[in-house]
Amino acid sequence: MPRSIWRGSISFGLVTVPVNLYPAEDSSAQLSFNMLDGRDMAPIKQKRVNANTGEHVPWEEIVKGYELESGQWVVLTDDDFRAANVEATQTIDVLAAVCAEDIDPRYYDKPYYLEPTKAGRKAYALLRETLAKAERVALCNIVIRTRQHLCALVPDGEMLMVEILRYPYELRSAEGLDLPSTDLQKVGVTEAELSMAQQLLSTIERDFDPSEYRDTYRDDLMALIEKKAAGGEVAVPPEPAEEEEGAEVVDIMEMLKRSLDEAKQA
Repeated sequence: MPRSIWRGSISFGLVTVPVNLYPAEDSSAQLSFNMLDGRDMAPIKQKRVNANTGEHVPWEEIVKGYELESGQWVVLTDDDFRAANVEATQTIDVLAAVCAEDIDPRYYDKPYYLEPTKAGRKAYALLRETLAKAERVALCNIVIRTRQHLCALVPDGEMLMVEILRYPYELRSAEGLDLPSTDLQKVGVTEAELSMAQQLLSTIERDFDPSEYRDTYRDDLMALIEKKAAGGEVAVPPEPAEEEEGAEVVDIMEMLKRSLDEAKQA
């Protein structure tokens, strides 16, 4: 488990639960690539330079600044960020308890694990079980580094998780997209096609088990990397064909029947 990125407490009424916050996402499992100079394969480095002098600026000389309308800068230190609202940077304030189903999936952004300190184990268990039995999640505010987030406190087995939520302004509107109407008659979907599609869907219904799924693209990409490293030839894939206007109309009903037959045989 990596080091905790935040230490503080959950504030639930007059109950205080001291906790540590850990990232749930394993970024080390993601493939990373470096930018290289194609002429000699030397890594490309980004330099931190002074915009006025062009001189290199060492890390210890870099500060954070906010630009005013006048063009002047206000410099902020780490202590300034903490001093702005000490309580906000050290507490997860419970604001409301809502049904998880009421939160649109688009608002979920990033998961974290919460671990209680020794002094907070009983209160942690109490809050976790209270939320679980009520089938609710707690909406909270949390400040991570220099930004306040809305988050959901979610009971998950023995653990409480923090799910960072997006604010509405962080989501683009879907207005302007050319989408088919929910009136199926307008888009030419028949009751027979809908019924057949529902039958096909029923053949693949199952409980969610994440262990059944793999990142096959990552696996194939790693295999290609190993092949190239060993000096093997790599085939060049064909370019995908562009969709043309007025292309042949597909018989959806026939495709559904064939799909359903294959699913039943499987």
